[in-house]
Amino acid sequence: MRFSPLTSAPVLETERLLLRGFREDDLDDHAAMLSDPIVMQHFGGHLFGREDSWRRLLGGVGLWQLQGTGLFAVERKSDGKLVGHAGLFDYHREMSPSIEGKPELGYIFAAEVHGQGIAREACDAVLDWADSTLDADEIVAIISPANQPSIKLAQRLGFERQPDGTYRGESTTLWRRKRPQR
Repeated sequence: MRFSPLTSAPVLETERLLLRGFREDDLDDHAAMLSDPIVMQHFGGHLFGREDSWRRLLGGVGLWQLQGTGLFAVERKSDGKLVGHAGLFDYHREMSPSIEGKPELGYIFAAEVHGQGIAREACDAVLDWADSTLDADEIVAIISPANQPSIKLAQRLGFERQPDGTYRGESTTLWRRKRPQR
């Protein structure tokens, strides 16, 4: 399902961050993030090597081609370092209840920026862009029940918890955020 006519990531700017499409030179920082046990503890604990990190980076780029949404590389403006990614997508997840056909908010940030409000700033920018661009009545998110920082972020972003779902045989929290009235 296409959520917009875009085929590549636009550039979004916040006070501290630049959200943009991924570049090949993002691989080292991206791979370091996805191989960090602290970062990946709530994503099944699976650590990604350089090759699999490259494939995930490519997937973030390719989503824009297929769906008109995708992942933004999140760059810290003060030093130009990639510190995470955030975006909207439909991964066609095999989960119950189904969230297929709805834009899903997802994000991962380097441990060095945890607790600094970087994720909130980036996700606010993504959601503001979505509210002004996408024709979607709601945005969904799934979060591991143990990931309390992410659950608190979802609440701050205006997501409301729904009855839990099941994804890959595990219970997951399900969140929905209605489009604000214009």
